[in-house]
Parts: sequence; C-alpha cells; structure tokens
Amino acid sequence: MKTILFVLVTLSLNFAQAQITEKPEFGKIAITGGTVYTITNGTLENATVLIEGEKITAVGRNIQIPEGYTVIDASGKEVYPGFMDSGSQLGLVEVNAVAVTVDSREVGDYNPNVLAFTAFNPHSAAIPVTRVTGITHVVTAPSNGLIAGQASIMDLWGYSPDSMAIDATGAMVVEWPSSMRRGFFDNRSDKEIKEAFEEELKTLNDKLDKARFYDAMMSEFESNPNGKTQPDKDIRLEAMRATVRGETPVLVDVSREKDILKALEWATDEKNAELNVIFINVQEGWRVADEIAEAGIPCLVKSLYLPVRDYDHVHRPYENAGALHKAGVKVAIISDEIENVRNLSFEAGYAAAYGLGREEALKAVTINPAEIFGIADLVGSIEVGKQANLFIADGDPFEPVTQIEQVFIKGYKIPMVSRHSQLYDEFLDRDAVNE
Repeated sequence: MKTILFVLVTLSLNFAQAQITEKPEFGKIAITGGTVYTITNGTLENATVLIEGEKITAVGRNIQIPEGYTVIDASGKEVYPGFMDSGSQLGLVEVNAVAVTVDSREVGDYNPNVLAFTAFNPHSAAIPVTRVTGITHVVTAPSNGLIAGQASIMDLWGYSPDSMAIDATGAMVVEWPSSMRRGFFDNRSDKEIKEAFEEELKTLNDKLDKARFYDAMMSEFESNPNGKTQPDKDIRLEAMRATVRGETPVLVDVSREKDILKALEWATDEKNAELNVIFINVQEGWRVADEIAEAGIPCLVKSLYLPVRDYDHVHRPYENAGALHKAGVKVAIISDEIENVRNLSFEAGYAAAYGLGREEALKAVTINPAEIFGIADLVGSIEVGKQANLFIADGDPFEPVTQIEQVFIKGYKIPMVSRHSQLYDEFLDRDAVNE
C-alpha cells in the first residue's frame, strides 16, 4: 500500500511540473506572409490571417492590418487549421497500470448516461504533449460495454472541462458485439459464438426500442402536459433520446469484415433509419469499402496497426484509408490512443503515402471529422467566423522533421511547452553546477 501511495504522489508531482508553463497570449493577432492552407478555399501564398478574440476575422492576401494587432511573421512558413483526432481517450487516462488514474471505463454494459466530459482531466500531462504537435481538439470516448457512454469533443486549452468542451455529448459509443472468435484462446463452439452474438445484438436492439418508446412518451407529454401525469424519468433512457432521433451520432466500434457486414445490415435496417451511424476502427474496411460507401456511413480509421490476418500484406493497414476514400467513403484519420495522440500526423502521413494523397489526408484530420461530427461551422478550416484553432509549421506537418512553431486554440497563442520539452531541456545540459 505504501508503495502504491509513493508512486501516486510521485506521478502527481511529475504531472504538476508538466503544467508549469507561461501564460497564453490573447487578443488581436495578425499572422502574415505565410502559405495558408485553408482546406475549404484553396491554398493562399503570402497571405494574412487576422484573429480577434476567439474568432478568425480575415483571411487573404493584401489585407490591411489594423492598429493594435500583434504581428507574427510567418514568411517561409505554412499555416494550417488545427488537427482533430476523432478517436482517442485523451484526458480520461493518465497511467493505464494505475487504476485510480483510469476514468475511461464504467461498470456494466449499459451506460448511455456516462459522459466522457465529466471525467476529462484538463490538467493531464498528455494534453500539452498533444497540442504542441498541432492537434487542437479531439474526440475523447469512454470504453467497455455494449453501450459504453457518450464521447465528448474537447479543445485542448482551458482550465476546466466546461471551458474546453466543443460538444460534451458528441457521440454515443457502441462496442459492436463480435460474431467471431476473440483469439486462439477462444475455445467456444461455432454455435456458442453465434448465440452469444445474437443475444448481444438483441440486447442492443431492445435498448434502442425502449429508448424510442420512452422518447415518444416524453415528447407527447412535453408537447401537451396539461392534465397529464408526468411519466417517471429514467436517466439512461433520457440520455438515449437524442441518439434515437439522430441528433447525437452513434459511434460503432467494429473492425473485422464479417462484423462490418453485420453492422452494415443493422445500420441500414429500416427501424434504424433515424440513427446517425459512424464506424470507428474498421480495420478491414478495405475488404468491403463499396458496401460501406453504398450505405453512406463515414469511417474513422487508423493507419498504424498490424495486419488483421497473417496472410495480409504489411501495407494493408496503411492503404485502408485510401481504399475507403476511393470507394466514396468519407474518411477521418484517428490515433485511437491516449498518450500517443501526438502521432496523429504520422497516421495521416502514412495514409497519404499509401493511396489517400496529401490533400485528402489533410481533410481527414481537419474538415472531414468536423463535418462527420457536425461542428464544421466552428472548426476544420481557416475561414472567417470560425474558431481560431490553427498552427504554424516550418514545413509539411506529416513529415517527422517538421517543427510546429506556434499553436492557437480558440484564439489563444498557446505556450509551446510540454512534459517532453521540459525533459529535453533538463537533459540537454546534464553537467552539475559548481558553487
């Protein structure tokens, strides 16, 4: 017990040190002379971006800079919208091996009322490590359970979850029941596997049916409450109302070909027509890309994972996003990570090199996830009126040698300090000080 307490205290001290940074700048800022990748309106050479408060107020060439602006010369640099990782657990876990720092999982299989937002740690050491790489906002999602809870879309600057939330109820997370063996150790018979899958799928459908009935009942009462007894509220069914109406997306975690096909059959069933379904992981999506495209379901995919089958080519994971895009699927690149969300740009870089292309890879970490989650009016491109989430780089952000020189989140000029940069400075000069 004493050892565990010592470890926790040591970790907390390290985390506290990681957060000792200078304060951000905020106000009126002009970024001049850079190559601006707007994403939605082309690439502008020698352009200017004006930021006032939280918003972008001007983008273009030959813009007159008003008085009172702090000017940042980006000549020879490149300016991009902030990247979005739409599949992570950032802020929910600090150290997987230390249970008290893991807030990504709830007990039980049915927790639609659980919000990642309420467990999000704005002072996580992994957040500065992530944002200095140009990732300005993420989807962070709970796990564990058939209906695991609701993912939240969070900016990566702020002092509280409230100040960082773009959408606290970004998506309902469903872990698709597998109709396949869990691995070589799974000694269930084919019949047992089929029965287990059908039972879980029936449970999922029953939960949705109850939520639809509950929503209809509550909606009827809310539209005309006079003379009626108010129905008893159920917090879990209440949390499902926006989902069954299609207002909150359903994030379906599914990977293998057979499971993807079954999930497609479920998602396109007439009864589920109102659901706004998004697939995540989809590791064998390339095998059934045409079917996914026909269903019109967007996919959140990784590039850096091992081939699913022993006989698959080692390049298949890198080619997955490109194959899905070629078939007509809207694709967003994710890290599916916690402390390594910072590798998102490399996930996108591999996808770009193996069939997706650089332009589409940029969209896959900017405007595509913003559109998929319904926040494209706020983020995803450099446009007038949008939130000032962007960064300045000295080259292609998909290249490991590129340095991200400055990051802006909601108009704040973020200190480029993280636990990693602090350790770098600490060990760069290890000589003792002679008094």
